[in-house]
Amino acid sequence: MPRLTPLRFLPWLLFGALLASTGRAENEMVSVASRAIDPAESAELVTEPTPLPEGHSASPRPLLGDVTSASGQAFILGLSETEDGEFAIYTYHAITDTWVKAGAVELDAPPTEVLPIDRGFLVRTSAGDQAVEIIPNDASLPLFDWVLIVAYLLGMLWVGWYCYNREKRNAGSTTDYFLAGRDIPWWAAGLSLYATGTSAISFIAIPALSFRTDWLYLSQQCIGIFGLLIVAYKIIPVIRRLDLISIYHYLEIRFHPSIRLMSSGLTILFQLVGRLSVVLYLPALAIASVTGADVVMCIVLMGVVTTLYTLVGGMKAVIWTDVIQVFVMFGGALFAIGYIIAGVDGGLGGIIDITQTDNKAHLFDFTWDFATPTVWAIILVVLTDIPTWPKEQIMMQRVLATRNDKEARSSVLTLAAAIIPGSFIFYGIGTALYAFYKSNPERLNPLIDTDATFPVFIAAELPIGITGLIIAGLFAASMSTLSSGLNSVATLTSVDFYERLSKKASPEKSLKLAYFVTIASGIISTAVAVLFSFFDIKSMFDAMLQLTAVLGGGFAGTYALGLFTKRANWQGALCGTAASIAVALLLRPVISPILLNPAAVATCMIVGFLASYAFPAPQRKLSGLTVFTVSPSTDKTS
Repeated sequence: MPRLTPLRFLPWLLFGALLASTGRAENEMVSVASRAIDPAESAELVTEPTPLPEGHSASPRPLLGDVTSASGQAFILGLSETEDGEFAIYTYHAITDTWVKAGAVELDAPPTEVLPIDRGFLVRTSAGDQAVEIIPNDASLPLFDWVLIVAYLLGMLWVGWYCYNREKRNAGSTTDYFLAGRDIPWWAAGLSLYATGTSAISFIAIPALSFRTDWLYLSQQCIGIFGLLIVAYKIIPVIRRLDLISIYHYLEIRFHPSIRLMSSGLTILFQLVGRLSVVLYLPALAIASVTGADVVMCIVLMGVVTTLYTLVGGMKAVIWTDVIQVFVMFGGALFAIGYIIAGVDGGLGGIIDITQTDNKAHLFDFTWDFATPTVWAIILVVLTDIPTWPKEQIMMQRVLATRNDKEARSSVLTLAAAIIPGSFIFYGIGTALYAFYKSNPERLNPLIDTDATFPVFIAAELPIGITGLIIAGLFAASMSTLSSGLNSVATLTSVDFYERLSKKASPEKSLKLAYFVTIASGIISTAVAVLFSFFDIKSMFDAMLQLTAVLGGGFAGTYALGLFTKRANWQGALCGTAASIAVALLLRPVISPILLNPAAVATCMIVGFLASYAFPAPQRKLSGLTVFTVSPSTDKTS
């Protein structure tokens, strides 16, 4: 394997930093324009007014008719007459509680009526109807930024091709393709665990979340770090000793083949219609917003590149590209924070003052409001997450790819060490952006969705060259999870279905099927991501939590039943899974998204355990299959 150390990429980061001196030409992101409207078209344009929130700051000038309209996900528009007789659109940002004059136009005659339309107003005058609207100005990245992005994508393809050429002599080995020959160093597996769990959700949705709200969700990482210690020392030895390729093979050994197939099938469905599509959609939406490129083109580009290097390089390529991508992500994120600090009056002190005044760093909530992520809700999340941690094929493949139990444990501890600083960095970006735009409201694009706030800042504010490097980091965040998901779907399809059900299964045919499934999975996840682009999803982070609960709560709870009980049987596990899905669908509109998955997992565990008493007790031996029946002597450390 190539010696892909972080130092090899340091000169590129330093080179990018030197480009900061080139600066970026400032330009207006939007303009206000008017156009004549045919009376027959007017009725089709009018929308419902969007009321201003209670306690909002006063508009700089009185709004005509007190009529407001919507723009983006967090902006409300008002039309006002200026002192010099023009008519200006003022934008109100509901998150930062600030007003900005977007631009002004002259009307052909004084207005007699003002009606809301999307991103503007229909103004009726004696001379006819006119639309006064906010329109985007042309947005594009400089050529040098595109060169850096393309070079990064080509570099990822090269890593996949290198791994393929180096390991093609073992082309018939499923262990090599699916588990990198079980020869991955602990530190690389740990960084890969972090990269996979981070994805575009952390790079885009987490800053957007803390920009929009506060740090309450961060308490999950702070409390959950203790759970990873239990995982490393208690759960990993149980799983490692079984020499699995598919993590759901454990469920067959512990329960029944039907439980294995059910859990594997739900995981494949979740990956294809949920996680993989989300991590394609988010960066594509953001990149399209800041570059003017077509969002579908961005989705297809990432999907094709990631599918190719995953296809040719297998798990080894996935892990080593993840290692690279961790340093690209962190480097870009740290530079962005430094640049934001420099752009706020008072620097870091100014950001802290704004944060404290508006309570934007609220971390622990000890109330009993279960509609928000309180400490009690987070503890419930952690308590249900610890016994179900091995449910993730994506994560466990890295643990299983290490050389022995000791290194597997060290990989999880590496993940634990990276989570806290990484989480504070990404939540800090969102809070710093809040302070930046609170101080400079005129620099926030009123046409963007909230999830695109950080990428838009990158493209609009950062110097040429640095922008390309950080957007490459955005690609990295998405591609690390996408590649892992594609490989895991291929692994599960080949190992859990083909090798388990076919009477004439062979490693060669299993690998060929894995190649085909990788391509098919790339196509399907790309297609679903394209469908996402046609829907207005307020928070991809919340949507991801809800989908995880509906499709993942059942088999997660089943894993907990297997590891932490002796009485549970396969019939009870099926009953628990069915109850879990039903409860998740029922509670989805009622409780906080962060509580939905614990509720689904707990339902599976409780219903599954109690239902097991309606059926005969398990007859198979449970030695080494639960945390209560594993002996230290079975721990393989060599």
